Amino acid sequence: MARKIALIAHDRKKDDIVAFVSRHAPVLSRYHLIATGTTGERIETSSNLSIERMESGPIGGDTQIAAQIVAGEVVGVIFLIDPLYAQPHEPDIQALLRVCNVHNVALATNLATAEAFVASLANSVVAHLIYNPVSGQGDGQQELDLIKELLEPHLHLEVHLTTPDLSPQQLAENALTDRPDLIIASGGDGTVSAVAGAVIGTDIPLGVIPRGTANAFAMALGITQQLNQIRRACEIILAGYTRIIDAAFCNDLPLILLAGVGYEAEIIEKADREAKNRWGSLAYIMAGWQQLNEHMLFDAEIELEGEIRQFQAGAITVANVAPPTSVLAQGIGEVIVDDGLLDVTITTAATKLQAVTTMLGMLGGALIKTNTELENVVHLKAKKLRLAAQPPQKVVLDGEIIGTTPLEIRCIPQGLKVFVPKPI
Repeated sequence: MARKIALIAHDRKKDDIVAFVSRHAPVLSRYHLIATGTTGERIETSSNLSIERMESGPIGGDTQIAAQIVAGEVVGVIFLIDPLYAQPHEPDIQALLRVCNVHNVALATNLATAEAFVASLANSVVAHLIYNPVSGQGDGQQELDLIKELLEPHLHLEVHLTTPDLSPQQLAENALTDRPDLIIASGGDGTVSAVAGAVIGTDIPLGVIPRGTANAFAMALGITQQLNQIRRACEIILAGYTRIIDAAFCNDLPLILLAGVGYEAEIIEKADREAKNRWGSLAYIMAGWQQLNEHMLFDAEIELEGEIRQFQAGAITVANVAPPTSVLAQGIGEVIVDDGLLDVTITTAATKLQAVTTMLGMLGGALIKTNTELENVVHLKAKKLRLAAQPPQKVVLDGEIIGTTPLEIRCIPQGLKVFVPKPI
């Protein structure tokens, strides 16, 4: 739901409100502005601000604004009244005064109170939430209501819902034009990655409220926990502690977790939405066991820092961030999220027994953060790389299948600021 500021002025005060809004445009531009018809038209003509115009005051524009106040969409009203010479056809302050008092919405009626209101906005935190309503197995509307209940008392929160026609990255890019203090992504790893793609390099911090099946990014940064996951994520955002980590781009798509070639991509494709809705995280384990029976090596060529290396591989993982549960990324037991390098892990197990033994060894190394030096595992680090495979292999990027090899991946050191738990 949008956080709006309503602008109204009697005829003799229209020059004053136009000058006031122009003077405070840097603060007001962070909000969705609505106005009665003539007032809105004059403000738009005199500034670069976008105004949603209601009907003019004499034919009910103030009533339309009052309805939005009742709906909880308005954070404040600036209504410059003419106490001495207002005409009978002009908007009546009494109706708006009553509605604002009932719904506890700020109402400024002269320039002095308008200045005080805008000064308070300058010190307020504006957040845009990019929300995927179909992520995970919970009730999307109930979870959104909980997020708003937890965040709205502390932030001016504007909510954007993803749709088949509006991607998370599009919504985040649109939100950035309003110069918010922070962007929040709520959904699975794919949603978080897409929103991060818009935020990378902006210095605007990213909040993560995980609601997907795996939530690997949140897990790796300590955001996810088994109980009260949404509540904990909101508390982390409100606490305000951030960490700057690396990011990357893979074939010009954002990469915050990892790119998986071969085995891992096949698992993700087998664990489709129906399987995840039915089995949750268990869907990945079931798909992984099934894929072991179909496991085949492929020829891979990797170019790192100008050097070309060739392998027979069963799986290749290029990781920026990865929790211990992302077993195939754990070439040396731990993926370091802020070293300015990508971790490349190549597994060469040819049989089902070798594959199981190798994955168990890598999981053990990840849990104790130690390099287990397994026979069937090669680990490399690089700032950028090119990867080709024969035959071409499917690729999963941050939980989403994006096509097949070849790939070109480059690290963006210190490219992303994320809200994380404060270290103990």
